[in-house]
Amino acid sequence: MIALSTDKACNPINLYGATKLASDKTFVAANNLAGDIGTRFSVVRYGNVVGSRGSVAPLFQRLIAKGATELPITDPRMTRFWITLTEGVEFVLSSLGVMHGGEIFVPKIPSMKMTDLAAAMAPNLPIKVVGIRPGEKLHEMMISADDARSTVDLGDRYAIEPAFVEYPRVPLTGKRLPEEFSYASDTNDHWLTGPELLAVLDEASPNRRRRAVD
Repeated sequence: MIALSTDKACNPINLYGATKLASDKTFVAANNLAGDIGTRFSVVRYGNVVGSRGSVAPLFQRLIAKGATELPITDPRMTRFWITLTEGVEFVLSSLGVMHGGEIFVPKIPSMKMTDLAAAMAPNLPIKVVGIRPGEKLHEMMISADDARSTVDLGDRYAIEPAFVEYPRVPLTGKRLPEEFSYASDTNDHWLTGPELLAVLDEASPNRRRRAVD
């Protein structure tokens, strides 16, 4: 079984993130209760899904369509991880194929700056800084330095391995991460450019998905 988590579960600062972290810990610990009956539990953790409910891109699109004269940005320094719905589904399915039980899988995905997104979607509109909201982070993190000590690099993804193992489990074969490693949206080495952001948005648009089905 695979549980779906979020980057907000890493070093949470609000109740939503704290509940997701508790969910992650509970799901991983379920392996110790399952013992040797065969059922295994793992978690996937990824960033903002492009075009999902509550995502900033649909908000910008609505404002632009209504003739807005500016776009609101909570903080010009803000960065986020981004993944498409298709990429998220494929990541879950592929993680099912490699899991041994108890891992938290984290994909290697690009970051983007909120100001770059606004500029790509509406290059002629100025931005208005409205202030960061309570419980909101400037940058998202998916692997903390403390988690990194038990994390392996599998090439296209990271896997945080369980700290307590009281069930039959073979460790994953991967490269150990260096001391003080962390995986955060502002220190990521993969950034989306303006044209790439627009291409991702086009791929994630409901109209394109409907055309693909038709």
